[in-house]
Amino acid sequence: MDAEEKLEIETRLVGVLKSIFDPEIPVNIYDLGLIYSIDVDDNKTAHITMTLTAPNCPMAEELIEEVKYKVSGIKGIKETDLKLTFNPPWDKSMLSEEAKLELGFL
Repeated sequence: MDAEEKLEIETRLVGVLKSIFDPEIPVNIYDLGLIYSIDVDDNKTAHITMTLTAPNCPMAEELIEEVKYKVSGIKGIKETDLKLTFNPPWDKSMLSEEAKLELGFL
């Protein structure tokens, strides 16, 4: 896979992540800052490291399953490797400017 194809797949991946919303906050998980890293390897496996707003999030399992399901449907992705981490812990500073504006933090 060349750099252009990788960039194209990663751009689609970000678009899909922006379509997934935290059930308790009206902002997508990408702009919330829940996605720590994205990488697509030469085998077309999407490696995603993400967190949750709180370790005891009652919707954690559903959110993780939605990410896996939607990412696996992206053209050019053969497999999804999703890692959940709480290090570093999520905080409001991880919000995008758009999310801060939407939530009234700006």
